[in-house]
Amino acid sequence: MRNRKYDTFPYHLKISTRWKDNDVYGHINNVNYYSFFDTAVNQFLIEKNVLDINKTSVVGLVVETQCQYFSSLAFPDLIEVGICVTKLGRSSVRYEVAIYKEGAELPAAAGHFVHVYVDRSTGLSVPIPEITRQTLTSLLVTS
Repeated sequence: MRNRKYDTFPYHLKISTRWKDNDVYGHINNVNYYSFFDTAVNQFLIEKNVLDINKTSVVGLVVETQCQYFSSLAFPDLIEVGICVTKLGRSSVRYEVAIYKEGAELPAAAGHFVHVYVDRSTGLSVPIPEITRQTLTSLLVTS
């Protein structure tokens, strides 16, 4: 993931860092990177009309995340988050996610993010809805 170039991701989202993202060491605190991952993935799903955070009856819940850090970012950096899908199962999807300082070719941080799809009312695992599966397929890449 450290060497995955920005242009190898099929989806990108620009995010402005905030003053409160910095920690006492003068850089973006590690916990915020997971928020950036979550924001990029869910923004993609919302843009593609397969997620309505208030009404969708089948939703993806995060069951696993991981992040490696390669270089520091700090407010007021602008960042660009790249996402792709590397595994699409019956009820789960694994995203690879990388965070770049605006204009950088290599990531400052990278990791993965796994959703398991569940029925919102029961909390039980269900197959990924077909329209969502088709949308996720547009992000599918091979390593």
